[in-house]
Amino acid sequence: MEVSTERQDSVLSVRVAGRIDGTNVREFEELVRAAIEQTDRAVILDFKAITYISSAGLRALLLTAKAMRTQNSEFSLCSVSDEIREIFEISGFDRIITIHDTKEAALKAVEG
Repeated sequence: MEVSTERQDSVLSVRVAGRIDGTNVREFEELVRAAIEQTDRAVILDFKAITYISSAGLRALLLTAKAMRTQNSEFSLCSVSDEIREIFEISGFDRIITIHDTKEAALKAVEG
């Protein structure tokens, strides 16, 4: 798993590549939470290069989304493959976490 971040106008974009599973979920959580600042009004996770996410990974996303809500910040995903999107739909996470087709669409939604 690889994680890289970029910040633009109080919007944190996190690009994640590879797998999120039980072997690296703690690292994933720590990297994402360490990157989030109190002044961030939104966090967008770019899942374009995610090949697999386990239930542990889904739980990590849910906890991060809840933390962002308590901070009154938006949390969303973008560029999710059809296979990963299906996991979100089956688990009902697509009703909890907003999923945008592209990073541009996610950024536009944050801008208002």
